[in-house]
Amino acid sequence: MPTSRLATLLTLALPVALARATQAVDGFADAYMIAPLGKTALTATTTGSLNFFGLFIFAMGMCTIIQSYSSQFTGQGDIAAARRYGSYGLLFAAAIALLGLAAMPFIAPVVSALPYDVAVKDEMARYIEIRSISLGGGIAIEALGNWYGGTGNTKLAMRAGLLSMVINIAANWLLIGGNWGCPALGVEGAAWSSVIANWLAASYMIWHFVRDGRRQVGARVGTTAASRGGWRREFFIMLWVGLPAGLNWFFEFSAWLVFVNGAVSGLGDLAVGALNVVMQINSVSFMPAFGLATAGAILAGQAIGAKKHDEVPGIVWLTFRVTAVWMLLMATLYALLPALILGVFSSAWPAADRDAFVAMAIPMLMLSAAWQLFDAAGLTLAETLRAAGDTFWPTTLRIAIAWLVFLPCAWLAVEVWRLGVVGLMAAIILYIALIAGAMWLRFRSGRWRAIELTASP
Repeated sequence: MPTSRLATLLTLALPVALARATQAVDGFADAYMIAPLGKTALTATTTGSLNFFGLFIFAMGMCTIIQSYSSQFTGQGDIAAARRYGSYGLLFAAAIALLGLAAMPFIAPVVSALPYDVAVKDEMARYIEIRSISLGGGIAIEALGNWYGGTGNTKLAMRAGLLSMVINIAANWLLIGGNWGCPALGVEGAAWSSVIANWLAASYMIWHFVRDGRRQVGARVGTTAASRGGWRREFFIMLWVGLPAGLNWFFEFSAWLVFVNGAVSGLGDLAVGALNVVMQINSVSFMPAFGLATAGAILAGQAIGAKKHDEVPGIVWLTFRVTAVWMLLMATLYALLPALILGVFSSAWPAADRDAFVAMAIPMLMLSAAWQLFDAAGLTLAETLRAAGDTFWPTTLRIAIAWLVFLPCAWLAVEVWRLGVVGLMAAIILYIALIAGAMWLRFRSGRWRAIELTASP
């Protein structure tokens, strides 16, 4: 593989990896700064964040198709057509903002049905209600991040992520514990911090998109078929093509929510808190890997747009090798130094539960090392298929594995075989390995080569 392509991949990937890593830091900071308030507050915040993500992830998944259009039109040299899809992304974000507000009255009744202590459910419901205000801002960030990424500009999303991270951490310090005269809002403070950070970062990206549009001659929506009313057709076709990706993310994540709120919660609040901490730690490996996979998908999409399909397998192989090196490095740290890594959280954990938390979390973190290489393969292949517009069959395969294999295996591990946290982690390893295998078979079939994503409607 040419050195220039490796350099291009890393140049694209580093900002994406940093942008995704800031999301991991946000979750890490929320958990760390709320932990001194006790396991009720920690469980409400970490699990509330997880459940909120269930509201967010469907639209987030649909936004990924914007990058597919943007990268392919960029590969064709059609900047005007590419720019329209950034505008469609903002229109989609506005619709999601309204849906988020409309969903707020239904959150408390849904959370009340979950198998947690009453105190946890009350705090969790309020956390999710507040976070719902940020849905539109979060989707605007995702939409424009995907659009700019497809054009080859991954630095703007990185800057927005860094801005959001700094604001979130600062606001957490002010609002969770009540510093500098601010009210001590606890769990609600963590939620409001995320709302403030999301909307300020979204405003930053929207300002850039509008400013850049004024500078690009001929790149306005009205200069092409969109001026004849074709924009509505393009917009709804984009949503239709992106729907499988949204459903994939939603149903896979829903399976994870059932797993956490069902199988894991049956082992107690401590197990839920420990798993969520372990997954937050794993996001440090996952987010940069996802950034690398996304960078590979941008190159693959541009190659497809330029009708250079034969270059895509080489891009996939290069992306996997780089991603695998990173994931294996992190796997080594998880396997060899779990106590040191968990020490950051155990020191903030209430003293009465500290030893039990460490005893439960150490084997979970060590076992998580086993899925890192599978995750590298699955991420790389899934992102490349999405870039090609191949969304339906990968979605069907992933949902089937999540609901027909992962959840039954997790239930058997806990309820029948009584394997505890080891059984839970084994179910996750199996799930990620099967996803990687399914994506490899789909890519190897070559069906993605026949898809014409940017053909005129």
